[in-house]
Amino acid sequence: MTTAVTPRIGRIGIWSMELRFGDSAEPAEAAAELDELGYGALWIPGATGGDLLNDLSHLLAATQHTTIASGILNIWKHQATDVAGWWHELPHNQRARFLLGLGVSHSEAVGAAYAKPLTAMKAYLDRLFDAGVTARAIVLAALGPKMTELARDQTAGAHPYLVTPEHTAIARAALGRGPILAPEQGVVLDANPARARDLARPYVQGYGRLENYANSWRRLGFTDDDIAQTSDRLVDAVFACGDVEVISARLDAHFSAGADHVCLQVVGTAAPGTNDLAALRPVWRRLAEALL
Repeated sequence: MTTAVTPRIGRIGIWSMELRFGDSAEPAEAAAELDELGYGALWIPGATGGDLLNDLSHLLAATQHTTIASGILNIWKHQATDVAGWWHELPHNQRARFLLGLGVSHSEAVGAAYAKPLTAMKAYLDRLFDAGVTARAIVLAALGPKMTELARDQTAGAHPYLVTPEHTAIARAALGRGPILAPEQGVVLDANPARARDLARPYVQGYGRLENYANSWRRLGFTDDDIAQTSDRLVDAVFACGDVEVISARLDAHFSAGADHVCLQVVGTAAPGTNDLAALRPVWRRLAEALL
């Protein structure tokens, strides 16, 4: 039995690499708390590292209401037939709250196999559909116009990463009414804007070395100097750095631009790629209290 209904994701979710790694008991406990706090979806990245499908199963079992979404599953690292088989084996109540976010990752990470990403994504979707996975359970990590059009035409919508409200408006215009638009939004909760910006900068700097993100920012009007120097202008555009009011205003800007859902990636004092759930959980609680 399959579902033709897109899982409910609410208006605000959490995007977190930390929910994948470390002692398996701690991410499960944190996910259960996020579920109880009322976040609509938990987005779990899978561009690198480990057995993503097993990690997703673990989080589905740890939660009861929130949707678990891959943000994203790297199509170069997972065979479509394996993903479809895993999806079909999920208990129906878990499948009904799982959203399959797919992405083409980056040429820098994939290497020689990376070629014609749009063509590869179309072929991957065809294999999933042939295996019985419904389009209503899939969204695409779409930054550029062609991938956004594919998300509109063949899936439930788009899940762009490291974008601005201006990008959200462009994506909504391309998607039209109906398809889901669920951008990720990086946040640093710190009342000192300069300190918050400095905490966000290493994340932006790392992605600026990847051509697909650099091109996305160029389309939004950022210069090569902005990208090379990780300028304050760029950091402030792709991260919400400040107090709860600043973060709330950024959410409102995305919603006004046409987002259906925004997933928050909270970063803090830990270095990029460092697992620090103990530091994140109080921030998630505070944001839930203020925003949900």
